[in-house]
Parts: sequence; C-alpha cells; structure tokens
Amino acid sequence: MTDLPIALVTGGAQGIGYACAEALKEDGHRVVLADINAEGVRAAADKLGGGTVGLPCDMSGPAQIAALFDTVEDQLGPVSVLVNNAGIASPGDFLDYSLEDFEKVISINLTGVFLATQRAAKGMIAAGIEGAIVNMSSINAQVAIPAIPAYCASKGGVQQLTKVAALALAPHNIRVNAVGPGSIDTAMMAGVNASPEALAKVLSRTPLGRVGGAREIGDVVAFLASKKASYVTGETIYVDGGRLGLNYTV
Repeated sequence: MTDLPIALVTGGAQGIGYACAEALKEDGHRVVLADINAEGVRAAADKLGGGTVGLPCDMSGPAQIAALFDTVEDQLGPVSVLVNNAGIASPGDFLDYSLEDFEKVISINLTGVFLATQRAAKGMIAAGIEGAIVNMSSINAQVAIPAIPAYCASKGGVQQLTKVAALALAPHNIRVNAVGPGSIDTAMMAGVNASPEALAKVLSRTPLGRVGGAREIGDVVAFLASKKASYVTGETIYVDGGRLGLNYTV
C-alpha cells in the first residue's frame, strides 16, 4: 500500500498516455501505467520512476481489465484517478470496412472505457474516495474523417459516456470529464509529420499554426484530475489549437 493517491493511466507506455503520467506524478500521484505492450509499459514505468508500476493489459478484454484493477487494489490500494487513454484507430475505406475491425476499435476505445470507469468508480465508492476520471476523446467526436469510421464513432460515444458517468457518479463526488485532442505530435501522426504536403493540410485547419505536444494534453488531464477542477464534471475540453472553431480557410 502507498500513502500517495493512485493514478492509473491506460495506454501509458508512450505518447499522450505517458505525458499524462508525467503530469500526474508531478502533482503528487503514485502512477500505474497499463498498456498492451508489456515490455514497453515496464520500460516506461522504469523511466518515469518514483515507484511507478507498469502492468500489461489488453483494454479490449473484460477479464484483463478486471484483473488489472484487482492487481492495483491488492498491491497499492484503490485508484483515486483514472485516465482512460488507451485507443486505436484502424483506418480503412468505409465501403470495405470490416465488422471485425469496427468491433475491435469499439471494444478498446468505448467498451474498455466503460468497463474501466465502472470498476474504478466502484473502488472509489467502497473506499470513500472523491476521485476523478478523465477520458480521452478527440476532435473526431465532433468532426469526422471518412477513413476512420470506427474511431470517430467511438470518440463520439466516449463524449456521451463521459456525460452519463458524470451524472451517475455526482452523488458520490466522483467527477468525470474528457479531453479532446486535435493534431498532436505522437506516433499516430508520424505519417503526417513525415509529409510536408499532409502536414501543411493539417496546419491549414489549425489556427495556432502548429501541431500540439503530448504534454499539452497531459497538463489538461492533470488539471481535470486535480482539486483545481473541483466544480467541473461532464465536460469535454478540446485541446486543438482552435481547430473546431474554424469556419473556413482562406
């Protein structure tokens, strides 16, 4: 067990998840990273230090999600902060998009978020913790890209699930919010960043004129997890350089 509040970050081996973990650690949390990449998540935990624990978990598997929380609770204690960050995109042509691919994305990006949120909330309630849950949505909860139908559908679902959970858990003083990143410099954007033409197209839709950094997402997540956001629940904060507010380009 630990005297520090426990923050669990899924998809924490790299990118936005790792940046969230850094910010939460700096805010005084004992961090647990979960990721399907077993070797990568342990390496990330070692890199972050400060007693960080790295645990392998496939967030598409209900049994694995349950086992993840069992392990954290048995070894460290109940979770005070949950960051549902794990997600995949799986692009493809809409007319040829397979049901298998669609269901795989939904199972991780939406069903996994539901299961983890539900389990974390039960642990918080049992321990009398007034905790915080932060879900990773996307600007694609509001706008859409035809090549990632399941991803867009899942992120729209995350936005609504965030509202539902916030209402359901408000009587227990558990806050649930989401962050919706725009174009962020992560592995998912590597192909775009490598193409000047593709990057120029992205930046033409981004009023601040640059790609965001993973830590810029992590800092907003840490804010929502903190007492500074004590009266904020059911919200999605879009960290997108102004993209959603853009009517047209000239």
